[in-house]
Parts: sequence; C-alpha cells; structure tokens
Amino acid sequence: MSPVTKETIIECRKKLQEIKADLLNQMFHFKNDLIVQDKSTGDEIDQSVAHLEEHHLVIKQGRIREKLLEVEMALARIEQGTYGICEETQEPIEEQRLLALPYTRLSIEGAEMREAMSRRFMKFS
Repeated sequence: MSPVTKETIIECRKKLQEIKADLLNQMFHFKNDLIVQDKSTGDEIDQSVAHLEEHHLVIKQGRIREKLLEVEMALARIEQGTYGICEETQEPIEEQRLLALPYTRLSIEGAEMREAMSRRFMKFS
C-alpha cells in the first residue's frame, strides 16, 4: 500500500493526466510541423535551416516522449499501489515533492544517491 494520502494521490493523478494531455498535444503539433516542412525547395542555406529545424523538432519530440513515459509509469504505479515509494531507498517520497513533480520516482535522498553514483561512474569513464 502506498504511504501517500488519498488526497495527494487524487491531486497527483489529476496533475499527471493534465501533463499527459499537454504532452500528447505537443506531440501532435510537432508531428504536424514535421509534415509541413519541405526540405527539397530553396537554396542550400534554406535546406540547411530546414534540416536543422527538423533536427531540433526531433530532439524535442524525444524529450517529450521520455517525459510521457515517466507520466505513464507514474499512473501505473498509482494503479498498482506503489506510488510514492522511492526506487532507490524504498522509503516514502515527500508529498510536497510528489505534488511538485508527480511523475518522480525518487525521494530527495534517492535523487542525491543516484547523482553521487552517476558522478562516480563518470569519473571512471
């Protein structure tokens, strides 16, 4: 059972659904923007600019896809009853953190632990 209060879960589910709707809307607009651009017309500079814009749209779309996946996983954790438990420490995530970042999987302590491990591995690579 989740250590988070029912009221917080309801609020977080609502926020997650709003974030999901916004992300899906952004994905739809990016898809339309990619379709509209014609990279075969114009001079070399116009074509290069069009390719760069497409590249930036693809990067943004990838970031949106990653965030959408985080939101979907958070909604699944709510359904499974594991929402609000840190993946790193297995301790409850602070409710204020959940309200601010409803898709978070880590408590502040867990995030700090992951950051420290990340720095340690970056140091050796």
